[in-house]
Amino acid sequence: MFIGALTLDVLLGDVHSLKEKRSVVRPVIADLRRTFLVAVSEAGEHDLYRRTKIGVAVVAPSAAHVRELMDACERFVAARPELELLSARQRLFNEEED
Repeated sequence: MFIGALTLDVLLGDVHSLKEKRSVVRPVIADLRRTFLVAVSEAGEHDLYRRTKIGVAVVAPSAAHVRELMDACERFVAARPELELLSARQRLFNEEED
């Protein structure tokens, strides 16, 4: 069993408040969950209204499948016109590792 962790640093477009930020980020998180069946959460930059970090966790039987899912999630977020993907960090863990 392999576990992947993807952290996406995102700049939001025309957003001027934390309430507007939520209205942009929530649908992205919901779409990632529904489309890729992964665990997703807003993972940082909670006090900044134009920035966010999105964390994605993936569990799959092979490292290749984990990488494919993380790559697909990254492309999905990068393709959103209301977002600018600033950076993405992928980490892969084997179940036997501590």
